[in-house]
Amino acid sequence: MCGIAGWISYERDLTAERATVDAMNATMACRGPDDDGVWVGRHAALGNRRLAVIDPANGHQPMTAQTDDGPVVLVYTGETYNFTELRRELRARGHTFRTDTDTEVVLRGYLEWDEAVAERLNGMYAFAVWDGRRDRLVLVRDRLGIKPLFYHPTADGVLFGSEPKALLANPLAERTVSADGLRELFSFVKTPGHAIWDGMREVLPGTVTTFDRGGARTRAYWTLRTLEHTDDLDGTVARIRELFEDIVARQLVADVPLCTLLSGGLDSSSLTAVAAAQLRRRGERVRSFSVDFHGYTENFVTDGIRTSPDAPYVRDLAEHCGTDHRDIVLDAEALADPALRTAVVAGYDVPPGVGDMNASLYLLSKEIRRHSTVALSGECADEVFGGYRSHHDTEAQQADVFPWLWQAPEDRTADPFERIFTPEADAVLDLAGYARDQYRTAVAGIERLTGESDGEYTMRRVSYLHLTRFMQILLDRKDRMSMAVGLEVRVPYCDHRLVEYVYNVPWAMKTFDGREKSLLRAAAADVLPESIVRRVKSPYPSTQDPGYAVALRRQARGLLSDRTHPVFDLIDAEWLGRAVAETGPAITQGARSGLERALDLAAWFDLHRPKVRLG
Repeated sequence: MCGIAGWISYERDLTAERATVDAMNATMACRGPDDDGVWVGRHAALGNRRLAVIDPANGHQPMTAQTDDGPVVLVYTGETYNFTELRRELRARGHTFRTDTDTEVVLRGYLEWDEAVAERLNGMYAFAVWDGRRDRLVLVRDRLGIKPLFYHPTADGVLFGSEPKALLANPLAERTVSADGLRELFSFVKTPGHAIWDGMREVLPGTVTTFDRGGARTRAYWTLRTLEHTDDLDGTVARIRELFEDIVARQLVADVPLCTLLSGGLDSSSLTAVAAAQLRRRGERVRSFSVDFHGYTENFVTDGIRTSPDAPYVRDLAEHCGTDHRDIVLDAEALADPALRTAVVAGYDVPPGVGDMNASLYLLSKEIRRHSTVALSGECADEVFGGYRSHHDTEAQQADVFPWLWQAPEDRTADPFERIFTPEADAVLDLAGYARDQYRTAVAGIERLTGESDGEYTMRRVSYLHLTRFMQILLDRKDRMSMAVGLEVRVPYCDHRLVEYVYNVPWAMKTFDGREKSLLRAAAADVLPESIVRRVKSPYPSTQDPGYAVALRRQARGLLSDRTHPVFDLIDAEWLGRAVAETGPAITQGARSGLERALDLAAWFDLHRPKVRLG
C-alpha cells in the first residue's frame, strides 16, 4: 500500500517545480512511511510514498521502464492479488523482472497490454502511468473503488493524488467548496466522481481516465452487470464458499505481519475463521483485534440498532478458532480528545461527520499498526449479502429514497439531515431535495433482468444502491482512518467476483432461511461457533459512555465563546447554544450527531482554511 501524487503540465517545464512536487508527495507520508520517491520529467512529475508489504527490500517507486520511444513511469498503491499468475504469463511473453513485487507486474502488464491491463487485475488498487512514448497520463482505479484516486484538471494538464491533500498542496488547486460540495458532504449520498472540493474529481470505480494534449477521456472497464443466475441453492452456497476460500487465501499473502479485524459478527467471524483454518494448515496462527469501550459490555443498553455488545461473541470466536487475540479498549476521554478530532479530519480532508465511530476506528488502527502492517476486514458483507434493516423492511424497500436515509415510523420525529445549519445555509443547501435528485439519477442506471418480477427487481434496486453508493462511504472511511496511521486494510468481501455472483442471486434465495445474510451464514456455518451463527446483526459499536456527550458539550461551549469563528457561517449558533445548555448525562442521538458535526466543521476550518461559497 502506498500514497501517490503527480502533476502533468504540457506548457511548463516541471523540472523547475521540484519543490512543489515534493510538497505534494510529502502529504502522502502517512500512507507510505517506509520509502519515498519522485520522478520528474519536462512535462510530468510523479511521486510515491511506500508502505512496503510485498518484497519490502525492493519495489522502490516511481518504477520506470525505459523504451526506445521514451520512459514509462508507474506510481501504484494497493494490492494485486493475482500478481503471481500474471507474472508467470508475462514471463512466458518474454518479460523479465527485477523484483518480486506486484508493482512491477502491473508495470510490465501495462507494457504488454496497455490500459487493458486493468481488466486482468484482481485486487484493490489505484495507479498512474506516465507514458513518455505518447506524452500520456493513464489513471486507473479498481472495480469497486476500494482505493481512492483524485484528479484536478488544470489549464494545461492535470494534478492527481491518493487524497485531496496532495492536490491541495499545489497552488493550482484552490481550497474552495461550493454549495454542491457541501450538499454532497452533508447528505450522505456519495455521488460517484464527486470530490467535495471545487475543480476536483474522483476517478470513477472500474474506469481508466487518460489525459494527453488533446484532453481527457474516460473508459469503463467494469460495471455491475445484471445476469441470469442458474445455480440452485446448494450450488450457490458451495460456489460462495469456494470463492471465499480463494479470496481469503490470496489476501493472506504478505511479507509483513498480518491480522484480522474481529467484531464477533457473522462477517468478520467468517473471515477470521476461514483465515485461521488456512493459516493453521501452514503451521501459523491468525492474530485478531477488536475494539471495545470501558464498561460497554457491563452497561450495554440496546439503542434500537445495536442489540448486543460485541465482546462475548468476540471471545467465543477467538476461543473457537484459537486466534491470538487482543482487545483495544477505549475510553470517552480519548474518543473526545480535540487532537484526535483534528487527526480524523486531517485524514479525510473534509469533516466526516460520523463522530466517535471514526475516532474509534482511527485509534483501533493506530494500535493495530504497532503489531501488524496488514489487516483483513469484514467490511461490506452487509452490502453484498443483504444485512441491513432496509433490506428486510417492506416500507423501506418501496420508499423513493436511498435506503440508508429511510426512517422507521418511530424515528420520524428526528431529521435525518441534522438541521443544525443557519436558516440561510439550510435554505440554500436543501439537502432533502439534493438527496432526492441523486436518488433518481442513481436508480436510472439499474438494468432489469428480462422476466424479473417486481419484487425481485425492487430488491435488485436496493442491493444496487448499497453496492454502488453506500459502500463507497464505508470504503472511504476505512481507507482514510487506517491509512492515516499507515495500516493497510484489505476487504475480501469486495472481491469483484463475489460481488458479481451474489448480486445476481435472486432475493428469495438470499433470504431462504428467513434471516439476513442467509447465504453467507450457510456458507460459513461449519467453521463458526453456534452463538455467532445465531447472532442478530449488530453494527459497528458506538460508545454509550455519558462522559462522551459531556465532553462534546464542553467543547461546543468553548466554540460558542467565539462567534466570529467561520463555522458560524454554516452552523446555527442558536441551535448549538440550546444543545450546550442541556444538562444531565442523557442526550438524543440527533443532538449528539449535531454536536459532532459542528465540532468537525470547526476543526476543518481551523485545519484547511477553506473558502465556502453558498451563492
